[in-house]
Amino acid sequence: MNAIPIGRLLRANTTSCVMGCRVSQAGTPPFGAMVLIPLSDGTRIYGLVYDIHIDDDGLVRQLVSAQVSEEVLEDNRQNRNVPIEISLVFIGWEDSAGRVSHARVPRPPLTLDEIFLCSDADILRFTSNARLGYLRGLLRNQEIPAADLVTAHLVQVFKVAHHPDPEGWRDRCLNEVIALLKDDYPQLMDVLSAVSVVME
Repeated sequence: MNAIPIGRLLRANTTSCVMGCRVSQAGTPPFGAMVLIPLSDGTRIYGLVYDIHIDDDGLVRQLVSAQVSEEVLEDNRQNRNVPIEISLVFIGWEDSAGRVSHARVPRPPLTLDEIFLCSDADILRFTSNARLGYLRGLLRNQEIPAADLVTAHLVQVFKVAHHPDPEGWRDRCLNEVIALLKDDYPQLMDVLSAVSVVME
């Protein structure tokens, strides 16, 4: 886990949550980034970023139509009160003894809990389970862009420093995707096409 939180929880259930963070291109996690939420009992919830939403406010509407200096625009970007809202889908959890589960989280995190980007070690620990059961939940979730999200996640894991077997993990992941989507040819082609583009 990286030591600096990237945001705080706004709302959650047992499948997903929305976090808020300040406007900062350097600190905003990208689509597909793997994050974790440590709970007070030692449980750690893992998730993936699947949507980033930037709302406007009254001042932004006025600034868009006015001729203002670059300094005013930059001040509004950096110091605005409306946070970026980032939607996360949960992919599993880890208990206080370090056992990782790819099942639904036992309880949602609480409002204002801190959220962190996963370190390489966190990503390896979570994905080391050979069964990759969390992919089933991602691919069956109609609320998220599953093909793009699975692709972004696969790319992130493949690029982890010191991965013991990146090609083997990628092949296991793709075999799991094929098995899960064997009866849904259009979505299978979406995933495989997206993966082929980024893995060339």
